[in-house]
Amino acid sequence: MVNKVKACFFISGNGTNLSAIIKSSRDNSFPIYIGLIISNNVNAKGIKIAKKYGIPFKYFSHKNKVKFERDSLCEMRKRKIKLLCLAGFMKILSSNFIRCFNNKIINIHPSLLPKFKGLNTYKRALKNNEKFSGCSVHYVTSKLDSGKIIKKRRVEIKQNDTEASLKDKILCEEHKIFSQSIISIFQ
Repeated sequence: MVNKVKACFFISGNGTNLSAIIKSSRDNSFPIYIGLIISNNVNAKGIKIAKKYGIPFKYFSHKNKVKFERDSLCEMRKRKIKLLCLAGFMKILSSNFIRCFNNKIINIHPSLLPKFKGLNTYKRALKNNEKFSGCSVHYVTSKLDSGKIIKKRRVEIKQNDTEASLKDKILCEEHKIFSQSIISIFQ
């Protein structure tokens, strides 16, 4: 068994990427284990996933961003977290938080960065008549979706694709590339 790194996941929604990583983390050779899940959404389905797998989780309201970040940092330090993964976390972290954590922070984004940073990526790719879209895993910096890219995965956009069908195709690739990216940063 490898010496696994303690990781924390920030989530806001369904937790499908979280589920994929949990499955990967069951392999003894996978470099991380999930020591904490933090959500800014009390109704996030990812919290149910945390409960199902017995992973410690915390909910902190994001109404006060400073308090959310302070409470999250405190909890991560207490648990000696060395990697923070943003998996469908729908808030922007402050440059102060990024600096204070001073470990690795990675994010999965549903576009082929640097194209379509921010929100509404599927809609914008379709509106722009792109032939391809996809997903990117990147390091988080204080500049939105601009950190060094770890891995990308491309999907073809078909003529009959909708936002929903494109999202499904990209999400399927996200579930693969996120684990692969985590492995690659520890090689």
